[in-house]
Amino acid sequence: MAFLEVENVRRSFGGLVALDRVSFTVCRGQIKGLIGPNGAGKTTLFNMVSGLLAPEVGQIRFKDRTITGLKPFQIARLGISRTFQNPSLFLRMTVLENVMVGRHLRSRASFLSSSLRLPGQVREEQHIRAEAWRHLEPLGLAALADRPAGSLAFGQRRMVELARALATEPELLLLDEPASGLNTREKADLNQVIRRIRASGVTLLLVEHDMALVMDLADDIVVLHNGTPIAHGPPATIQNDPNVIQVYLGGEPDGIPPAGELNLKWTRPR
Repeated sequence: MAFLEVENVRRSFGGLVALDRVSFTVCRGQIKGLIGPNGAGKTTLFNMVSGLLAPEVGQIRFKDRTITGLKPFQIARLGISRTFQNPSLFLRMTVLENVMVGRHLRSRASFLSSSLRLPGQVREEQHIRAEAWRHLEPLGLAALADRPAGSLAFGQRRMVELARALATEPELLLLDEPASGLNTREKADLNQVIRRIRASGVTLLLVEHDMALVMDLADDIVVLHNGTPIAHGPPATIQNDPNVIQVYLGGEPDGIPPAGELNLKWTRPR
């Protein structure tokens, strides 16, 4: 049984088809890479898996349950969390408070008990704080716990968003271009962080333009072009696929129509 199954999904925006007939599976414990030029539909696919968008046709299943049409918080409670291309943080809140926001997904306190600060709610808030703290140290954030998120460098903000996602206790983590904007040292640190996350039992679906990183990390890769899968397999197979090579060099894969209005600027391997 596939852990995550995307089956024949399609999504368009006006007359622009962002995704068309996309199907693939993710196995439990896997790091699955999702690559392609700008405008290939990668983030749109992430938005559908996480519930921000609904497919026009097709189904998405998680642990053999259909999640198509569920709201983002419902999908998150089932065990799917994500990060974004641009870190989406509460900039006036501290690092610890931002991570606590993610942990609140697992809280049980009602609105009334929270408003009245009942003893049970106070204990739960203390537990949420402790659990949020637990995710700071592995990501090098403990010393920054009381700093406003808006005062952090870009790479540090990415780590805060990652810590917040992990605080939801995900079984499947969607990482949307986590290396974007990072320097060489930060990318090396991120590589090790992702490996530790997988070792902890979390399955990962990774969108990334840094080919060195994704080829090193991913067990299996799906390549999108013009919203359509053109290749699927382990990194060694993808690196030698003629259609993928054509896309890298700015050409059109065999049997794939011209790009038209889509922006196909490609970040080449470094």
